[in-house]
Amino acid sequence: MALIVQKYGGTSVGSTDRIRNVARRVAKWRAAGHDVIVVPSAMSGETNRLIALAKELQASPDARELDVVASTGEQVTVGLLAMALMAEGVKARSYTGWQVRVLTDSAFTKARIVDIDEARLRADLAAGFVPVVAGFQGIDTIGNITTLGRGGSDTSAVALAAALKADECLIFTDVDGVYTTDPRIVPEARRLATITFEEMLEMASLGSKVLQIRSVEFAGKYKVRLRVLSSLTDPEIPVDTEARSGTLITFEEDDNMEQAVISGIAFARDEAKLTVMGVPDRPGIAYAILGPIGDANIDVDMIIQNASTDGLTDFSFTVPRGDYQKALEILDVVQKHIGARALVGDNRICKVSMVGVGMRTHAGIASKMFRTLSEEGINIQMISTSEIKISVVVDEKYMELAVRVLHRAFDLEVAPA
Repeated sequence: MALIVQKYGGTSVGSTDRIRNVARRVAKWRAAGHDVIVVPSAMSGETNRLIALAKELQASPDARELDVVASTGEQVTVGLLAMALMAEGVKARSYTGWQVRVLTDSAFTKARIVDIDEARLRADLAAGFVPVVAGFQGIDTIGNITTLGRGGSDTSAVALAAALKADECLIFTDVDGVYTTDPRIVPEARRLATITFEEMLEMASLGSKVLQIRSVEFAGKYKVRLRVLSSLTDPEIPVDTEARSGTLITFEEDDNMEQAVISGIAFARDEAKLTVMGVPDRPGIAYAILGPIGDANIDVDMIIQNASTDGLTDFSFTVPRGDYQKALEILDVVQKHIGARALVGDNRICKVSMVGVGMRTHAGIASKMFRTLSEEGINIQMISTSEIKISVVVDEKYMELAVRVLHRAFDLEVAPA
């Protein structure tokens, strides 16, 4: 019938009981006539445990050796899951990333997939086996084990689905889909039946933790249909019911897309803002400031440069909070070099973002957002926009209030007609 790639996160395989439930779920899909490839993560907490062991021996672990260590978590899971499938009467074979030959570049701890040799997997499927492929890992051209970075199992699953031209990639996790915002902050948050790749990409990049951003990029590039759904439901739920559950991440032109102006609100707590004040306003000054930050492999997000006054301007930008101190140290040197007046920073900020393809055709979204925040006394420090997104930086203490009032102001708890 259909070829389905199923990916299971760490909580979904966090114990032998949960691994048995995964096996029962996969067996159900096989019994319904579908071909299935399974991509599990390491058991919950295992990758953190392995990295902690490495850091006990080396404060900054060698990246190549860290990949050798970190990749073993998934190797354990694929073996255990293959055994559990066999116990359910399903023929199964486990594979590491290098056995399949998931070819990557050599950027240890954050490698990118270059190619996948799917011949062995196709042969297994033809012979009635369920291949169980380790997520998160691959091999470079000279035989080094590599890993794809945090959340890399999502990327592995989507890449396999693209290579094999699977009908759908199901991402099983501990939540039952993508919500308008985090239900822990807004209990009235609503699960979305559908969301576009464009919107999901923005949500993932802006702080939503449901899917890893690279997996969404991959899915959009190769037109892989994604569905996010829960692995914590009854594994015996009928396949037809399960296949329509969760949230389908699809393309904007699909006729059944929900007609919403705003699809969701994302937020990121781990932000920090830096401002170089009294900067000489001359060509090349932005590079003089941001060049050393980029050379230190620090990601820059929002950027604001004020209008020039008497030949001077202020230059502000945000970085991940974990890089705040490092960025301050770099800018202390830069400030002196360019003759800026002062350097100030704030690592107690957050970013709140509204996302929706409907922004393209609806005016007044930004003004309504700003009015809603002002009525609650929430000061906006920075603003960034795109066709389908508006992000603001506010004081961290106002984050949950901002999310709640915006969710209510745009009626996100109500399903579109």
